[in-house]
Amino acid sequence: MTAPPVSPAPHASSLDLGGRTALVTGAAGGIGRTCALRLAAAGAKVRAVDRDAAGLETLAEQGHDLAGTVEPHVLDLTDLDAAELAAAGTDVLVNNAGLQLVRPIEEFPPDAFHTVLTVMLEAPFRLIRGALPHMYGQGWGRIVNVSSVHGLRASAYKSAYVAAKHGLEGLSKTAALEGAPHGVTSNCVNPAYVRTPLVEKQLADQAQAHGIPEERVLSEVLLQDSAVKRLIEPEEVAEAVAYLCGPQASFVTGTSLVLDGGWTAH
Repeated sequence: MTAPPVSPAPHASSLDLGGRTALVTGAAGGIGRTCALRLAAAGAKVRAVDRDAAGLETLAEQGHDLAGTVEPHVLDLTDLDAAELAAAGTDVLVNNAGLQLVRPIEEFPPDAFHTVLTVMLEAPFRLIRGALPHMYGQGWGRIVNVSSVHGLRASAYKSAYVAAKHGLEGLSKTAALEGAPHGVTSNCVNPAYVRTPLVEKQLADQAQAHGIPEERVLSEVLLQDSAVKRLIEPEEVAEAVAYLCGPQASFVTGTSLVLDGGWTAH
């Protein structure tokens, strides 16, 4: 039986980002939305980046009463030059935007594969490239890449997503090695399946790919390898991101903070 969802925990780690500018991609919903609100609650001026203008407007309204600010920035990350420019002057960079398509390799559309790799690997590279000069200049910066358990383990029918997340892991480690002398840390956060619209969409895709009803996908496919039989909540991921931005994590770099309910313990 699937365990019931947990209520979001109160913000456990103290974090003061007053005077800092944070950029969060994929901020209109899901993990990105909760990360943007969490960093704004810590006092950051958050550049909320997404191609969903309506979703960004809703986010900005939700962030009105926080210590920091949420500034909507409509941007399609396939515009790589614009992505790099958007990251200029950023103190905290959260690479979160992602998309998913579940198909066997022989049926996977090459253009979709290209788009997934562009948004989820090449765009983070360009965003990091755009953010580093400012970070290096001030001797401080935080790069948090929202990876996945699929950055550490593969699953069938997700060739583009798995390839992108594995690549993101390597990019993050390289940024950590180069950034360390300049006071810049770079880490990945690796959740298992999170309660987001992206995962909800996968239920139908996985049902088709595996030939089983949607109601069996959650227990028999998505949570099969997880010891904790529930989806992780977006707020739990946002708190991990917040931890990596705080002073208590200044010695944490080049690693992956795994939130997978025991998946990779196998």
